[in-house]
Parts: sequence; structure tokens; C-alpha cells
Amino acid sequence: MMTDPTTDAALAAAFLEGQPGSRDALLARWLPEVLQWCARLGGPRVDPEDAAQDVLVVVIRRVEALDAPENFGPWLFGITRNVLRQHRRRAWVRRWIPGASTEQPSAWPGPERTTLRMETGRQVLEILERVPAAQREVLVLCDLEERTAGEVARLLGVPEGTVRSRLRLGRARFRKLAERRDLTPLRPCEEGS
Repeated sequence: MMTDPTTDAALAAAFLEGQPGSRDALLARWLPEVLQWCARLGGPRVDPEDAAQDVLVVVIRRVEALDAPENFGPWLFGITRNVLRQHRRRAWVRRWIPGASTEQPSAWPGPERTTLRMETGRQVLEILERVPAAQREVLVLCDLEERTAGEVARLLGVPEGTVRSRLRLGRARFRKLAERRDLTPLRPCEEGS
């Protein structure tokens, strides 16, 4: 979808001024783009519609942070990236922490569930800390943020082969440390439960 920067800037300016209907017009204009970004950048474990809704909520709440109406598109993309990062992080955590899903009510009593999640989350963070820094960096960028090896290589300024090697070693180290604590990832069918 190609948007008209002039029209977008005018709509964004009207939104900033609080003109009636401007918010709905601007968001309706950008919603298809945000949905595409969420679908393409979110990864297989992120619900694009849920993420897009969260993006729009952030836009409405933080519109005052927009420095200039003509920067609405890049500002919106930045918000989308941050929201997707949060959604991917939650999806990754749900793989490792039983009962971490917030979509369905749990049969577990609240305090027990909270304690288990906190303890498992603490263990995951401790395990990550024990993975060598270079491997941990790549592990987080590739698995948590779901970046490609090429993107990570450009970001870190290293060859793509180095990224792949560090990722393989980091995953193996993480898995070995997790298994020592009897901590295993949830299978895909368990994630929603």
C-alpha cells in the first residue's frame, strides 16, 4: 500500500490538533499497512490482528510524542516494531514457561501460577546469563526478536556464517543448561493452554 505523504501529514496534523474524525480517518488509512507489517514481521507465533490493535492503542495514547506530522509513517513503523518485539518476546516466553499464556483463564490458583511463572522466568533469565555474551546476543536477536541471520550479521558487523555458528552454539548451550534444570520448551500444541 502506498500512502500519500501530503495527505498523511495533513491527517496527522489534524489528529494532533484534536479535530473530530481525524483520528479515525488516519488510522483507517494506515490500518491495512500496519496489518501487513504485523503479518510479515511478526513471525508465525504472533497474531497480526492482535498486534495491530496494540499498535493502534499505542498510537492513540502516545500521539503527543509525534514530533512532526510528516514523520507519522516512520513513527508508526517504530511503534509497530516495538509492539511486535513485545509480542514475539511473549510468544518465546510461552514456549519456556508453563502457564504463561494470558489468553485463556487458568485452572491453577492465582498465587501458585504466579509463583511458578516467576520462578521459571527467573531460571530462563539465569540460563541466558550463563550463555556466552556473543552467543546470547545472536540467540536473542534471532530467536527472541526473530531476525534473520543476514539482518543480525549486518547489525553486529560480522559474517553471516559467524552468526549461524554462534546461534547454533548458543541454542545448544541454552538447551543443555535448561535440561540440567529440567526446564523444557512447550510443544506448539501446549502453547495455548
